[in-house]
Amino acid sequence: MTTDEQLYLDLYEQMYAVCKRNDWGDPFSYARSREIMMAIVMKQQIASTFSGADGFDKDGGAEYKSTTGKSIQGTYNGISVQPTWLDQVSYLTDSKIGAYANHYFARFDGAKIVELWVLSAHDVLHVLLPKLKKKYHSKALRKDPRLGATVTKTDIYKYGRCLIG
Repeated sequence: MTTDEQLYLDLYEQMYAVCKRNDWGDPFSYARSREIMMAIVMKQQIASTFSGADGFDKDGGAEYKSTTGKSIQGTYNGISVQPTWLDQVSYLTDSKIGAYANHYFARFDGAKIVELWVLSAHDVLHVLLPKLKKKYHSKALRKDPRLGATVTKTDIYKYGRCLIG
């Protein structure tokens, strides 16, 4: 085994141990390591579970979105479909998107955060509700019936407040 391979194995174990010791969850699950990094950079508390808030800021639970793409954006996928559009709006407002006052969007370049923005739940709902309504009423057959939509770079720059970048 090369020195770099051994280093990787050692660092992998150390990273896992640090996260376990601090009750941050598995850093290698999905984009969890990026969420942990975002919380640390913003001096926020990291959520210990994968459901619900990703972290906690001064206003309570917060949502984190990250990308490694060339443009910042945040995708909200796997949103449960409710029986009526009115029920859907209530769910999105009370239990899903609106449940977190602040939504943080980060763009990573390698291991570095190069852009970090925050939008209010109100603004995220303003952006996403029309997109989700269109998909909700769409008759298109999808493998996954759950809803999804993206807060684009344009949306983030229009409604957000830049924290880094």
